[in-house]
Amino acid sequence: MEFGTFNLMGARDASAPTSQIFGEVAEQTKRADELGYSIAWFAEHHFSNYCLCASPLMIVAHCAANTKNIRLGTAVVVVPLYNPARLAAEIAMADAMSNGRLMLGIGAGYQPYEFERFGVDLAQNLEMTNEFADILNLAFKQDFFSYQGKHYQMPQTHIAARPVQQPLPIYVAGHTAAMFRAAARHGYRVLSSGRLGGAQLLADQYNDFVTAFNAENVPLDQGHMTVNRFACITNSRDEGMRFAENARYQARVAASLRNRQQVMEGISLKDVPAKDEPSLETIHDNLLIGDADTVAEKLLRDIRAAKPVHVCFSFKVGDTPHKTAMRSLELMIGDVKPRVEKALAR
Repeated sequence: MEFGTFNLMGARDASAPTSQIFGEVAEQTKRADELGYSIAWFAEHHFSNYCLCASPLMIVAHCAANTKNIRLGTAVVVVPLYNPARLAAEIAMADAMSNGRLMLGIGAGYQPYEFERFGVDLAQNLEMTNEFADILNLAFKQDFFSYQGKHYQMPQTHIAARPVQQPLPIYVAGHTAAMFRAAARHGYRVLSSGRLGGAQLLADQYNDFVTAFNAENVPLDQGHMTVNRFACITNSRDEGMRFAENARYQARVAASLRNRQQVMEGISLKDVPAKDEPSLETIHDNLLIGDADTVAEKLLRDIRAAKPVHVCFSFKVGDTPHKTAMRSLELMIGDVKPRVEKALAR
């Protein structure tokens, strides 16, 4: 079972220096590399303290210089917000600078607040992302290519920077039936999230995954599922509940940005309760929160429900202290993973 890390790079405390946020992510990634994690993932969002990372490819390039083995993933590059020719070249650069360690996650985006400020029509996001996928395929398969689509037109073009990996591993993010079917058609890997839910939500997602592959007549063994989970390994109930509250904060802010309900207090997003959100106790029980034995049991439950190839963990959520995230990072590999692998081997 592959383990990874997921970095949103939010600043619940908007006064936290940007350099500190990125410095902590770099330190966590370096430590994850030393511990044997397989992938470190980096998110992209714009214009709010929900996420300070405007370019996951920049973080990939930075962390590539400070790590040796860990693969570095974008989760995700929000494709419609880029010029496609420039994005293709920067993807090739990031893979070359990391010596073939880039895991390319692409997505169509979902936040109206972002799209409006880039002057991009959110209603066109899926079409634009599909066209970019075609462009990327052409750009790295051929020395020269041209493209005439609805949204993008390119004359005969050569992308001079070339990736090390041929082909690049490509992930798409989400948990809809349409996205699962697109992954099956194109041979993409899937990056999904259990959000604040438990094993039943993951089981439902997996059933949709199976249905989508069957609908596309693609063997299920060609599928590849990665699941992202909130995780805090602690013996303290109070610390665990605080982490659950931070996870709820993150989910609330994401929902408000998706639904045009964001409320600003100064330069910070306010977490407005979401409709039908679970109680804090339920969130605590659903998520990977507790001591090593408890987290191992919960993680086994999740793995059996979603059958992922890879699980990545959000250790740094909201205003979770850096030292708390680092402790969970170390305990997940040192204490939890051996328990999980022993149980799976039975």
